[in-house]
Amino acid sequence: MDDLTFRKAMGKFASGVTVITTDLEDDVHGMTANAFMSLSLHPKLVVVSIDNRAHMLEKIRSSKKYAVNILAEDQQILSMNFAGQLKENIDISFAILSGQSVLEGAVAQVTCEVVNEHVEGDHALFIGKVTDIHIEDREPLLFYNGKYRSLKEEKVVETV
Repeated sequence: MDDLTFRKAMGKFASGVTVITTDLEDDVHGMTANAFMSLSLHPKLVVVSIDNRAHMLEKIRSSKKYAVNILAEDQQILSMNFAGQLKENIDISFAILSGQSVLEGAVAQVTCEVVNEHVEGDHALFIGKVTDIHIEDREPLLFYNGKYRSLKEEKVVETV
């Protein structure tokens, strides 16, 4: 199978959009990612996957912490900014949660301390112990088939 087929297949998995941030040497660094998942409830652990070529990789290795900002439906411009898709600079407002910089207005902000790293293929998986969470009652930004999406009218799906 070729890389394009693999990427297209993975794009068929609808996901939220996150910006991973970390503070290092008095600067805030961030990158857009949709490779994020909850790992464990006891203890509370999450995982982010970072490409081995990403600048963020060494930043997280050095800081040993990160925050996951789950973007709201009106924050597509932040996703594009941290994905390097904008040519102009935009003003970005950060808040502080448990000593870490997080994006204001995100649906959820989750701060973590790195407890383990696994290098698999061309990515590194950072397992983070959750140190704090802030939740907003907002609709999320979604990503599906290479495009940004938003939730439509809620439709109940019956389960057996």
